[in-house]
Amino acid sequence: MKTLVITGASTGIGEALARAYAARGDQVVLAARDREALERVAGACERAGGQALAVPTDVTDPEQCRALVDRAVERFGGIDVLVNNAGISMWARFDEVTDLSLFERIMRVNYLGAVYLTHYALPHVERARGLLVAVSSLTGKTGVPTRTGYAASKHAMQGFFDSLRVELLGTGVDVLVASPGFVRTGIRERVLGPDGKPRGASPREEGGRATMSLEECTRILVRAIDRREREVVMTAAARAGLWVKLVAPGVVDRLALRAVRERE
Repeated sequence: MKTLVITGASTGIGEALARAYAARGDQVVLAARDREALERVAGACERAGGQALAVPTDVTDPEQCRALVDRAVERFGGIDVLVNNAGISMWARFDEVTDLSLFERIMRVNYLGAVYLTHYALPHVERARGLLVAVSSLTGKTGVPTRTGYAASKHAMQGFFDSLRVELLGTGVDVLVASPGFVRTGIRERVLGPDGKPRGASPREEGGRATMSLEECTRILVRAIDRREREVVMTAAARAGLWVKLVAPGVVDRLALRAVRERE
């Protein structure tokens, strides 16, 4: 039986991951800002056969991150797996942005939130010889137009966890960076526009072939966690694209631009 702390657990990948591990009888600590949604997910996890603790948390606040870890350890005695999944996105060309504060907001949630929580959880994960998980994105590996702030935050996350992995060599703690592409979740319904406000609807077609189902994404992520993998890029096309970027980066730039234009 494992204890997992999962941020962004009120919806999308975080919720699906919590449900998957609860169905195995594991203990899940659920964190997000929406208390009502967290309680709903916690109830579903317990009905699935696991134990669940809902802790409303804003990961941009270091003290709330500390409190989340304290609650998890108090309830379940330790932490085996920390999943840094909380995130927000954007959809705007940089030259159209009117509220520059959206870059700081994205960085605080997607990057600094993971740094804060990992800082407080690490001693407990070390005692368990456990696993740190960063749910990043393909935009953490290559630039994507209209995602400048989001890509920057995911590049920062990738760099932080790659560096931390080296620091932790020999401790028994493994670090997994997961890089999904487009996944059918609610994140794009809350995507920030050029004015820093949620757009209120996804600006792209969610049912296209280029979009992975939430179920498939969860299956791949669960397998990677179970295997304590170093990194997982979730589609063959994305893996091929990363190889192409090494020898012909301009080709990848043009493909990224075309992919975004087709979905606007």
